Amino acid sequence: MGAILSLNSSKTLSEYYKGSEFTCKRKRMLHCWEENERLIPYLPDDISLGILARVPRVHYLGLKLVSRRWKAAVTSPELYNLRRELRTTEEWLFILSRLEERLIWHALDPVSQKWQKLPPMPNDSTEDGSRKGLAIFRMWNMSGSHTKITDLLRGWFMRGDEVDRMPFCGCSIGAVNGCLFVLGGLSRASALRCVWRYDPILNAWFESSPMSRCRAYSKTGVLNGKLYVVGGVNKARGGLSPLQSAEVFDPITGLWSEIPSMPFSKTQVPLTAFLADLLKPIATGLTTYRGKLYVPQSLYCWPFFVDAGGEIYDPETNSWVEMPNGMGENWPARQAGTKVSAVVDDELYALDPSSSMDSVRLRVYDYQDDCWKVVPGEVPIHDTADAESPYLLAGFHGKLHVITKDANHDLAVLEAVTQNHLASLPSKSSSSGKHSVSLAESGSDMWRVIATRRGSSAELVSCQVLDV
Repeated sequence: MGAILSLNSSKTLSEYYKGSEFTCKRKRMLHCWEENERLIPYLPDDISLGILARVPRVHYLGLKLVSRRWKAAVTSPELYNLRRELRTTEEWLFILSRLEERLIWHALDPVSQKWQKLPPMPNDSTEDGSRKGLAIFRMWNMSGSHTKITDLLRGWFMRGDEVDRMPFCGCSIGAVNGCLFVLGGLSRASALRCVWRYDPILNAWFESSPMSRCRAYSKTGVLNGKLYVVGGVNKARGGLSPLQSAEVFDPITGLWSEIPSMPFSKTQVPLTAFLADLLKPIATGLTTYRGKLYVPQSLYCWPFFVDAGGEIYDPETNSWVEMPNGMGENWPARQAGTKVSAVVDDELYALDPSSSMDSVRLRVYDYQDDCWKVVPGEVPIHDTADAESPYLLAGFHGKLHVITKDANHDLAVLEAVTQNHLASLPSKSSSSGKHSVSLAESGSDMWRVIATRRGSSAELVSCQVLDV
């Protein structure tokens, strides 16, 4: 540009641009200029990176288009390390949903309320054979009625011929070290060891180190920067058999290592040979709470699920202990067999659909009294009886959130307005054994909608939160 401005007045622009020699020379100059340019003119790159680190991530897709240098900077680990140092990282909500026979990820920036669609998972199959597997995936996630779920598990544990026709399904979802992980699953009735990792910096999926064991429908949790995977099922003679094993993934080393298996101590009761063959202990949830892993468990016997307490893993002692009776035996379940929970400000929450399925109540666990207490007010969830997966729970920005469908069947993210629910509830000694508070004390503004997305036909599957 400077060469053009300094042209001799006797030359015209057309004369200046003539000839292939100038074209080649200009290309070389432009290439050299782009290679040596700074991110922001007249500023050192370290200062420019500091500026980019303070820009909200929702704008990064646009910043990549400025130049190759900017794209390299926005996708560099150095920028995200600087964001952590400056404490400018952002918590985004990642939601996995099912649309027809496809599994789709969307990311929500809660501040700007903008959504971004993730690239498809590498193992997301849309072949004809995947339809049955995805239907089973939905049912395992407490979709449909009790009959569908129990019929499914009856097929797992009692009819191996139907299991042999299952395509890939049953992957588990985890989040650690700023990345999403999709673990295991089923492919033609065989459990998988494979692990896929989504990197939000590069917006791409990568194959990660496989698990030590093949497993599907396992439960995941994060503790001390490591990803734990417990339970699940694996193929056995005559069907699928539940697993007691557990393992942990270190994202720094990229290695898996086994930890002691779950004892299932409360399920080890004297049984006749007939009952021992029918009753199957399974892990029905996992949450990280007070620096330990809490795994509620159940005994399955068609057509019933029976709560069997649970167990707690302590990483310091590398051992399992029984879960307190009040916690494990009364853990609210979204549907028979699956127990969903979230921890916010060291308080453990779960949603209780109740027996009517027309209303949903929030419960909080009282660690001191070993009981689940009802939080005042109802959670505005619609069509819980017909929805295949009526809601998900997540904790971010220091608040509890419920992901569900609104009255228009669009996806809605609800945020709890009130805080410190446990402090406002009566203790066991003052509540005369009734761990609840009347609705008259609650008011009607306990929840507010922070984001919505059109998509009435999409069904909820899972969600995770990343701080990037």
